Amino acid sequence: MTALLTAYGLAVARGGARTLEGLDLTLHPGQALILRGPNGVGKTTLLRTIAGLQPAVAGRIDVQLDSIAYAAHADGLKSALTAAENLQFWREVFAGPAVAPALAAMDLAHLAQRPAHTLSAGQKRRLGLARLLVSGRPIWALDEPTVSLDAGSVALFAGVIRAHLAQGGAALIATHIDLGLPEARELDLVPYRAVPGRRTAAAASFDEVFA
Repeated sequence: MTALLTAYGLAVARGGARTLEGLDLTLHPGQALILRGPNGVGKTTLLRTIAGLQPAVAGRIDVQLDSIAYAAHADGLKSALTAAENLQFWREVFAGPAVAPALAAMDLAHLAQRPAHTLSAGQKRRLGLARLLVSGRPIWALDEPTVSLDAGSVALFAGVIRAHLAQGGAALIATHIDLGLPEARELDLVPYRAVPGRRTAAAASFDEVFA
C-alpha cells in the first residue's frame, strides 16, 4: 500500500533551536497516528512543519502537494458569517465537497443560519473542525482538536475521524486526551528531543554575524 505521508530523519525547530530530530514516520490510508509528549516537546512544531507552514531543519518529507488539511487552535471563522457561510467560504478555498454533510456530521445543521459570533465556544470549535470535511484533503493534521469540546462532542468528532479513515484518509493528531480511537497508533516524541542548546544552521550563522 502506498503511503500518504513519509518523513525520514526529520528535525524541526522553534525560535531557531531544534526541538525534535531523527524522527521517522509513515502514514498509510486508513491510519491515525497520535503524537504524545509533554508541553514544549515539539508537537505543534512538528505538525506545522509537516503541513508545510515552516521548513524542516533536516530530513525529508514525502507527501503529495495540497494533500494536508491543518487544524490548529484557532477555529478560522468569520464572526459575521453564518455557520453555513463559513463552511461555504472554506469549501470554495479548497474546492471541496458540499457543506450540508459537514454540518450534519458535526451536529450543526440546526445552527446553519446562525452567525458564528452567536455560537458557544464548543459550537465554534465543532464548526472549525467541520472545515476538515469540506477540504476534501486526505491527510488531517490536528493540533489539540478537542479544545472546548465536551465529552459528547469529543465522541462525535472521534466518529468523524473514524469515517474519514474508513474512506481512505489518514490523521496525524497531537492531543493529551483519549480520543476513543483504539485503532490509532501512538508516537511518543520524548525520545526524539533534540540535544539542548543545539541551534539550526541559519540561527548559528546569524549569531556569528552579530556576535
